[in-house]
Amino acid sequence: MVNTQIKNIFWDVDGVLADLNYAYFHFLTGHPNYRDQYQNLKWEQLSEVLPIAPEYGALELKTHPEFGVEMDRDFCADQSFFRNRPLYPNVIEVLQELNELGYRQFTMSATFDVDAKMAYLNKILAPVTDFLTIECVEHGEFMHDTAKIDRLRECYQKYQLKPGETILVDDRIYNQYAAIESGAHPVRLRCEFTTDLPADLAWIPEFKNVEAVRDWLVAK
Repeated sequence: MVNTQIKNIFWDVDGVLADLNYAYFHFLTGHPNYRDQYQNLKWEQLSEVLPIAPEYGALELKTHPEFGVEMDRDFCADQSFFRNRPLYPNVIEVLQELNELGYRQFTMSATFDVDAKMAYLNKILAPVTDFLTIECVEHGEFMHDTAKIDRLRECYQKYQLKPGETILVDDRIYNQYAAIESGAHPVRLRCEFTTDLPADLAWIPEFKNVEAVRDWLVAK
């Protein structure tokens, strides 16, 4: 049966719909500013190069101990690397299926360059933009600022949504707090590089892919 309580789904993009870790790996090993240092980098070494901060719980370029901010700027500035994050398997099919089941769906993405991110999202998600609403916000110097909370609240008003009928599917730990503070229900996706939730968030449901989220929604 379909979950009648949840009517709205906000999908984070990076780490949920699209494989940001793939982009990071190819950026480190291919960008002219870093490829000499990381040309022999192995996939499983990503978390050694980008130590996972507790508040993030996932890979971020900004956690590099020497060049974090520079790396993030370089990544956003070079579209060949910035856009090199393929969708995870079956994302389009799952979003289409959930649309047929009546869920309203949105993406929620924070970035330094809103125009570049919107162009990327409209291209990669083209098969579902007839029903998927794409929302993008410019974040501050630190990823765990209030940008996502503010945008969620704006979307509730803009699209006449009830927070209690809404889930935010995200992999970053700081965004679990954002979902809760905005009144929505947090849901977390995990990959091989995500770390465990802190004790106060241990109740949040976690899944390994969007198919598992779909199954959970339909089964509730």
